[in-house]
Amino acid sequence: MFKLSAVKREIKGEKARAEGLLPAVVYGAGKENEALSLVYSEFNKLYNEAGESSLVDLAVDNKDFGKVLIHEVQYDPVKGRMVHADLLKIDMNKPITAKVELSFIGEAPAVKESGGTLVHNFDTVEIECLPKDLVNHFDIDLSVLKTFDDAIRVSDIKLPDGVAIIVPSLETIIAKALPALTEEQIKAMEAESTKDVDLSKIESAAPKKETEEGETAEAGAEEAPAKEKKEEKK
Repeated sequence: MFKLSAVKREIKGEKARAEGLLPAVVYGAGKENEALSLVYSEFNKLYNEAGESSLVDLAVDNKDFGKVLIHEVQYDPVKGRMVHADLLKIDMNKPITAKVELSFIGEAPAVKESGGTLVHNFDTVEIECLPKDLVNHFDIDLSVLKTFDDAIRVSDIKLPDGVAIIVPSLETIIAKALPALTEEQIKAMEAESTKDVDLSKIESAAPKKETEEGETAEAGAEEAPAKEKKEEKK
């Protein structure tokens, strides 16, 4: 059980952040959008534990608001701090979709014993279920990757009753062990990456600055010497 307390927000998000609060909005289930303020440290701890696929009991101004999901969290691109959170009100009688994390456990024998490299293509899947059947992660056991021919697919995930994976398709490979590249293969890849590179084209690809007359700065530079020659003739 996860619980979150909030208060109705009457001030703008910037002022809430200046006071050490996290602005948020809750919507969904036929409810009107409602602006909230959250205690930053409390929400940060909850988000780390619950993620975006666990039901949370929300209380607004000390009154039960019902169950919500953390739908989206926005971050400051420079400071890395959370700046806003979206909460989705849940109707417990209607199916929902949610992203569920994949938890990779164990070790692949093909990596440990044969020197291979583990490759996994994604870390979440999207599921559909009733809210009461929601899970917050799926365990992916890497110990089944005994050879380089073995692969773990979406269809290998053991699903609880009432839960269906809708993205990606069931035949999509989640994880596989690949043989380590030989020195010759690495050199061949490096050679291929630099093959047929025309440096003259790269140099001429510099952005051209527009002038007020609609001509490029580069064209103006070409015309300058011609003007100087006319002045000399005069």
